[in-house]
Amino acid sequence: MKRVFITLLVAVCAITAVKAANPYDNPDTLVVSRDGTGQFRTIGEAVEVCRAFMEYHKVIYVKNGIYKEKLIIPSWLTNIEVCGESAEKTIITYDDHANIRLTATNLPMGTFRTYTVKVEGSDITFKNITIENNAAKLGQAVALHTEGDRLLFVGCRLLGNQDTVYTGVGGTRLYFKDCYIEGTTDFIFGPSTAWFENCTIQSKANSYVTAASTPKDVAYGYVFNNCRLTAAEGVTKVYLGRPWRPYAYTLFMNCELGPHIVPQGWHNWGKTTNEQTARYLEYGNTGEGANVSGRAPWSKQLTKKDAAQVTLDNVFKMDTGWIPGV
Repeated sequence: MKRVFITLLVAVCAITAVKAANPYDNPDTLVVSRDGTGQFRTIGEAVEVCRAFMEYHKVIYVKNGIYKEKLIIPSWLTNIEVCGESAEKTIITYDDHANIRLTATNLPMGTFRTYTVKVEGSDITFKNITIENNAAKLGQAVALHTEGDRLLFVGCRLLGNQDTVYTGVGGTRLYFKDCYIEGTTDFIFGPSTAWFENCTIQSKANSYVTAASTPKDVAYGYVFNNCRLTAAEGVTKVYLGRPWRPYAYTLFMNCELGPHIVPQGWHNWGKTTNEQTARYLEYGNTGEGANVSGRAPWSKQLTKKDAAQVTLDNVFKMDTGWIPGV
């Protein structure tokens, strides 16, 4: 009798384990829709059911709609693609800004908690989707905050004002292709190595486009290739960048620079010592803002030979297998 009972107990446990197994532990696509026609109504709910350290590619397909979420892709998730139905109509939005007072401490929130989307995991893709911080102009307000490695953003719209895109960890590799990025001040900033290919960079105020903080021992920071730098009406005085940290690396090559780019091009952030260390480079740019005759003398114009060395393989240390078509 005891043996029969043990056998039955084992069988019950096995059935329970099967029922408890994650039904989403497979490469099938998850569908998110605000109108309830998908499996989930929020993107965060779909992220929650994904298994840690997946070996397969998992797509979270997000139907058109406005998703007011403060979304985190945690560090234990990999190989996830968040794909919108259309970049213009699939919108993740939130409205935190740096000067909001935290209830527990009555201290300001600060820049690094203001994100709409925070990507801690590696091998993550966002495609055809808008990530927006629509806070009023009351302080820094990050739309996208990245910490993971080998992150892809394809056909995305990244919208905000000050500090729109924060690339938050030195040595991590990011690739932006066919994206639209807008902001006011330092709206692409941080220490990561990031390549921007065929992107539109829209300035909404007289200020600075980039504020790289590339570590001294990292060879490349921000590379903009075949991009277009545009500006809102009335914006006429914009710098390509200023160094958030002394060894900032930023290169614009083969880009179209609008007339809003000031002749000096680069700013030293009020520290002449930065002129000895900042790595500010240009090559082969066109447009009214590309005239280099008045450029800051401590910036550099690459030679054809130098520019030939700036390839995806070299920038990303011979590891480009994670970029489709490369």
